[in-house]
Amino acid sequence: MLTLYHAPRSRSSRFIWLLEETGAPYEVAYVDIARPGGAGAPDPANVHPDKKVPALVHDGVLITESTAIALYLADAFPEKALGPKIGDPQRGPFVTWLAYYAGVLEPVIMAHFQGRTQTDPLEKQAYEALDARFRTALEAGPYLLGEQFSAADVMFVSLLLFARNALPPHKVYDDYVARLTARPAFQRAMAKDSPPG
Repeated sequence: MLTLYHAPRSRSSRFIWLLEETGAPYEVAYVDIARPGGAGAPDPANVHPDKKVPALVHDGVLITESTAIALYLADAFPEKALGPKIGDPQRGPFVTWLAYYAGVLEPVIMAHFQGRTQTDPLEKQAYEALDARFRTALEAGPYLLGEQFSAADVMFVSLLLFARNALPPHKVYDDYVARLTARPAFQRAMAKDSPPG
């Protein structure tokens, strides 16, 4: 059994989407989290050791951290082709994009929101390199792995859904968002983002 510990309109929303892409049965355990600005609070029902989201429990095994969950789900359901299998030539680019998301994209975007990409030359260079690399991949696209949609796309487009203004106003980003949000699994996931009622 798969259970996602989820707080609406948070980083865990993308994992409802990814679970919908797997087609596997799952449950959503809605929990509260501490949010910026002081809203919310850590929820004792949340199994995440830091009381954050996402947290995924699969047959009693706890998986946390977004890129780990994305990789785990892609590997757990190989028939859904949400990530290339070990031995596939696209496996290297796939795990590279997942690592790039956590190690580069999120830190650089945080620096951008904090204004450091306008004041620090190294942060500005990192931001421009990120924009160029991401945009170049999508221009060759339509997905990060070329013709193959993957869990990495769910990770990257989720940032654009949360903060489209974090990256420059290129049409390739807008087209990417439109293409991925048209997927039926995304539409089903958004209907489940908040608890019923």
